Amino acid sequence: MSHCLIIDEMHPSLLPMLTDIGVSADYRPNLTAAEVPAALAAFPYEGLMVRSKLRVTADLLAQGPQLCYVARAGAGTDNIDEPAMAAAGVTLLNAPEGNRDAVGEYAVGLLLALLRNIARADMEVRQGQWQREANRGEEIGGKTIGLLGYGHMARAFARRLSAFGCTVLAHDKDPAVVADASAALVSLPELQARTEVLSLHIPYSPANHHFVNEALLSGFAKPVWVMNTARGEVLDHAALVRGLQAGAVRGAALDVLDNEKLNSLTAGQQAAFNFLSSAPNVVLSPHIGGWTHQSYVRINEVLVEKIRAFRA
Repeated sequence: MSHCLIIDEMHPSLLPMLTDIGVSADYRPNLTAAEVPAALAAFPYEGLMVRSKLRVTADLLAQGPQLCYVARAGAGTDNIDEPAMAAAGVTLLNAPEGNRDAVGEYAVGLLLALLRNIARADMEVRQGQWQREANRGEEIGGKTIGLLGYGHMARAFARRLSAFGCTVLAHDKDPAVVADASAALVSLPELQARTEVLSLHIPYSPANHHFVNEALLSGFAKPVWVMNTARGEVLDHAALVRGLQAGAVRGAALDVLDNEKLNSLTAGQQAAFNFLSSAPNVVLSPHIGGWTHQSYVRINEVLVEKIRAFRA
């Protein structure tokens, strides 16, 4: 029997799924990040399953020299030191397939909220204001939607956009990425020349830190709406604020922020957040794009199948 240490809260469907493939789960979601190294050193676990409680680093891996895989219950791997994993001979398994449909649906919802002023109109009506003309919106149909990154989440979004009668363009710097029926792959300059709505779908890495910055935003041929359901750190929020103030950005819908611990913002982050949270053309949500009851189970299904295939 193989053993896997699970250190984050998971849907209860996970444990019987692991049992079915011959993996004994040591489910310890109450472990603190500081306690995980000792737990790895105390028992020869083959696998470690995480969400975002801690960073998987070379030092952590050294405490579990018997580890064969780390399973990330979700899509993002920005808390995983992938070079350290490779050096230690530990395989990374993640589950972007598990919540791609949830993110694709949610991105449509954010786009509708942004273009049709849904959140603002709701707040005004609750305050006794009935402002129809001030909330006259824009239709998705006929727009050119630009997707920065064309992985699982972007493809799920593009498939849903195909019903709206809009043009979907995508740019991905990975030459292995191929187009499909839902979007045309284009260069970054062409994306900037044609896009009216920019939706971010690139993973966070040091190379992608503030990839969407003032220089990139100023390169669009026309003012754009900006959406981010990826990772907050890929977007320079101060540059976004300046774009909104100058009119180069028509509005923004952000499901992620550069610092999601709102009680620990730096002075610069606080200034940007203060502006964004009070702007009438900005929609904010607390990183819930992939957070559905269905995806909670589906992530387990994807991970367990990947663990089964890895161990086969």
